[in-house]
Amino acid sequence: MKPLEKTKLNLDKKFQKVAATPASFAFFVAIHDFIECVETDPVLVRAFTKLKIDPEKNLSTKYGHLKQIHRGIKDLGTPLGDDLGHDRNVVVRDLGRIRGKEMSDSNSFWKKRELWRKLATEVHGKINLHLFPNPVETA
Repeated sequence: MKPLEKTKLNLDKKFQKVAATPASFAFFVAIHDFIECVETDPVLVRAFTKLKIDPEKNLSTKYGHLKQIHRGIKDLGTPLGDDLGHDRNVVVRDLGRIRGKEMSDSNSFWKKRELWRKLATEVHGKINLHLFPNPVETA
């Protein structure tokens, strides 16, 4: 399998987990894993860097919201008392409540769960279109 095909397969696998996971803490972990895939694969990093520069695509803001989830999942393991800043503490609090099965619309991250799914779909689609304008056949 060629490296680009392997990248596409891995990206698609991570995205499918986001698309298929029902609303729960596991859904936010799936978003974390999807963003982790984009952030750690050199091919995807280069492609996404080019996409973020294009103001017509407006991906920076959308990706930034998903990146908050990614960072928040990592921050959940941070010892209490560490100064993460207000915004990161709010994300950790909301994700912690979701992990504890406190799912109400007063939790902004829970309330926006379908928006997160939509943003992940859009980011995945634009990366795929940029990297793979012609569908890659996988056998």
